[in-house]
Amino acid sequence: MMVPAMDRFWPYADLAEQPTDEELAAIDPDLHEALFGARPRPFSITLVFPDLDIAGFDQALAIARQSAEFRETGAGGSHRYRARFWSSDAARLRDLFQIVGPSDVTEVLIDDRPVPFARELWLPLVWFLLPR
Repeated sequence: MMVPAMDRFWPYADLAEQPTDEELAAIDPDLHEALFGARPRPFSITLVFPDLDIAGFDQALAIARQSAEFRETGAGGSHRYRARFWSSDAARLRDLFQIVGPSDVTEVLIDDRPVPFARELWLPLVWFLLPR
């Protein structure tokens, strides 16, 4: 007896051949670069932080959602918010960092990569871009 192809490969037979834009946006930046090559984009600083029990956290989320790119990843204890800022938006980056930065679990990424002294060197350099 011959089993139809659709029954043999279920649930995989109905998958789209190409990933959606949402799926591509969720790919890890290093994997995206390996698969599709480097994307030209401006210098960026990304703040990655979990749910924090601090005053002003709702305001922090509102600022993060206004960033150039905002994503939520994970669930439960691994839930993280990821807000990317271009250097032209240094004021919002500073405002968000003043709220979530004091937490040791907040990560600062330079062009999507953890680099030494991101908090101590890179962020103060970006603060020079703020008008006085």
